[in-house]
Parts: sequence; structure tokens; C-alpha cells
Amino acid sequence: MAETVKILFVDDEPAIRATLPAILRLHGFDVNSTANVAEALQAIAAQKFDVLISDLNIGSPGDGFTVVSAMRRTQPNCVTLILTGYPAFETALQAIRSQVDDYLIKPAGVDELVAAIERKLRNRTPHHLERLKRVPQIMRERVREIVDSVLHSERRILQLPRIHLTEDECRRNAEAFVKGLAAQVETNSSQLTPEMLELSRQHGKARFEQGYSTPMLVQENRYFCDAILEAVRQNLLVVDLSQMLPEFQLLSRALSQMLSEAIAAHIDIERAA
Repeated sequence: MAETVKILFVDDEPAIRATLPAILRLHGFDVNSTANVAEALQAIAAQKFDVLISDLNIGSPGDGFTVVSAMRRTQPNCVTLILTGYPAFETALQAIRSQVDDYLIKPAGVDELVAAIERKLRNRTPHHLERLKRVPQIMRERVREIVDSVLHSERRILQLPRIHLTEDECRRNAEAFVKGLAAQVETNSSQLTPEMLELSRQHGKARFEQGYSTPMLVQENRYFCDAILEAVRQNLLVVDLSQMLPEFQLLSRALSQMLSEAIAAHIDIERAA
């Protein structure tokens, strides 16, 4: 190659940072190594790179996608490669493979990695940047997946003998809950709207009639939280990272307040009974 290929290598394991970049340099690459997301983002802002090679989990699961997202938006011509030590995660990676140039299973052989770099450089084209999405938009677009996850986790609760809800009714109720949460986050308010207060209270009353205990309400709230976070994690490459943290904070507050209101209504009916 006429010009030296500049690579940004991101991995939180010191041993790998000490060995793999050195080997890549022996193959003629100019390699800059970073140990975490913050260092990687600083490097992306300061220098131009031809290739990004990032571990999938840099400190936290999925952090590599944050680095990929930042690189794609600031340097769309850069080839992006993900390394993962978890072959079982391949199915999830396949779903977003169109957002990453390629991925390799760790420990990747040097020859395999070099071949992948050279192949992708020969065929590289600027990435098509998708419009950034806010967390509420992802919640609405992925409402079916979120509800599927919640209902799957909740099967044991839904089998209580006093519950007489059809699958469709359960799904409609859960979808209303998710869409209501999305609307609440969009208000940018730390206090529940009157509509969400009423929805929470009615939910607590309905769950009492359906045989839920207070711990079940708490667990159900966790199922919704986990499912929403997973939906966002699967969309890290298109989520608006500048808004993600404050929107998560709003989401967390809303879920907590909704749970408190539901429990209060639940207890009121329980005492009256």
C-alpha cells in the first residue's frame, strides 16, 4: 500500500494491547492503542484513522459499539472491525452486521486479522449514516420486541389461577405501558404526567385483581426496565448518544414513580378488602 495504514486498536486487556498492536506494526501498520471508551473517543477526535479494531466489551458489555458509532459518524471512510470472545453472541452480532464492516472471534489469528483489514480496505466505501434516534423513538419502534421479552419473562406470573387475561389483552396492556413511558421521557420532566399517574394507579388495581403480590409488581417493573435497555443496546449504532444518558435517567425515574403509584393503589385495595 502506498501510504501507511493507520489503525486505532481498542481493548481493555493490557496483555492484548502489548502484543497484538506490536505484531500489526511488524506488518507495516501504524497502530494507536487505547484501553477504554474515553481514550478511544479522544483519539477519534484528534486523529484520522483508516481502520478501527475494537473489542466488543471494553469494561462493559457492548461498549465497542459506542466506539464504532463515534468513528462512523466522524470518520465515515474508516473500516470498522469488532473483536468478540463470545461466539454465542454471534446471533446478536449478525443482526447488526450491516452496521459494522466485519467481526472476528477472539483470539483472532494474525493472518486472519491482516487479511480482513486488507480485504476491507480494498473494498471500502463510505458508510451510510442513519439518522440518530432518541430513546423514546427506539422504544416505540421496538415495542413488539420489548413486550415479547416482558411477557416471556413474566410467564410464571401470568399463570396464576386468578388471572383471566388473554394473550392479546396482556400484549395490549404491555404495549400501552411502553408507549406511555416513551411519551413520559419525551416530556423531559422528572414528574409523571397526570395520564401516567392514572395509568400507574389503574395498573396497580388491576394487578391486585389478577392476583399479583407487591414483590411481583417490583419484578414486573424490572422486566420492563431490562427489556427497554436491551432494545436500546441493540441499537447503539444509531442511538443519539448525547441524549441517551439523560433519557435513561428520566426513564429510571419514571419507572420508579410508576411502580410506587402502582404499589400504593395495590395496597389501598388490599387493605379495603
